[in-house]
Formats: sequence, structure tokens, C-alpha cells
Amino acid sequence: MTLEPFSILIVDDDDTFCERLAMAFRDRSWLVNKAKNGHEAIKLLETIDPEFAVIDLQMPGMNGIDLLEKILKIDPQTQVVMLTGYGSIATAIEAIRKGAKHYLTKPVNIEDILRAFDTHEVITKNDTHEPITKNDIHEAESAHNSPTPSLARMEWEHIQRVLTESQGNISEAARRLKIHRRSLQRKLQKKPPKI
Repeated sequence: MTLEPFSILIVDDDDTFCERLAMAFRDRSWLVNKAKNGHEAIKLLETIDPEFAVIDLQMPGMNGIDLLEKILKIDPQTQVVMLTGYGSIATAIEAIRKGAKHYLTKPVNIEDILRAFDTHEVITKNDTHEPITKNDIHEAESAHNSPTPSLARMEWEHIQRVLTESQGNISEAARRLKIHRRSLQRKLQKKPPKI
């Protein structure tokens, strides 16, 4: 009995990033379809039915949030990870509320995305890169059922990421986060929220 590998739709207007990500999924025997924008993705969804989708937030024409809504209207079971080069808590909250499985700030690699889809555990055990099946994922999910992070946890992780990108400079991190420096210092003094 052969089970089909997972299929994924990658939507990003950055051709180089899109192709690199597609190659990484193909190397793991996933079925990959790519689109450069939301309109192309919707057209493609007339002929394919992916279990997973990776969508860039900022694209010409239709933005990622609008595309997310359309994808989930076509198939509510599709797991969508939203990517952005300009992370903000407001857009992260909006994406999650509208049905995204996860929200990641670029640069990302395939391991980040697989973790967001909760498939990382299965993928890393599979050193032979044989096709990953739906059954494999269901077994992994039942073995490790991790809850979705809370919004407070997502905010804390985003602050930590921006602080790291700012080389620990609190004033620079506050400027990038568009909050007052003292507000950032107060947030940093608190313990990390639980997932």
C-alpha cells in the first residue's frame, strides 16, 4: 500500500526564495506547486488541492491575508503558514484570527516551516527522505500534541527576535517595534508567558 506524499502551495513574489523553498520541499518528496501572487494561486487552486500552503504577506495585487481567507474558503482543512519580511504583532494577530496555522518572520528555512506545520518531528526522523505520508503526521501529532502559542507568547517571541536582530540594543529594538523604550524595558522584565 503506497500512500501519497503531502502537497504544498508556495505563494511568494520573490522568485529566488520561492524556488529555494520549493526545492527544499521536493528534496523531502513533497508535491510542490508555486504561484507568484494571490491571483495566480487562486487560479491554481482550481486544479490542485494542497494540504499545506506557505503564503507571503506582502505581494502585489492581493495581499497574503486576503489570499489566506480565499484559500480557507475553498478548503478549510488547508494548513497555512504566513510569511513576512516585516513582522508586526498586529498582522500576526490578524493572520492567526483569520485561520493561519502560524506566522513567521523572514528569513526562514524549511525546518522553521515544518515546525510551524507540526511536521518537524516526523521529518527529522526520516533521514532517507522517503515520502512523508499523512499517517506519519497523525502519528507524530498524537505523540506530541503541542498547543498553539498564546498571543502573549507570540508577542514575547517577536520582541526577543527583534532584540536579537538589534544586537541587544534596547533603544533600537524599541524603535523597530514602534513602542517607547521604557515600555519595552517593562515587557523584558516580565517572565516569558507560557505557551
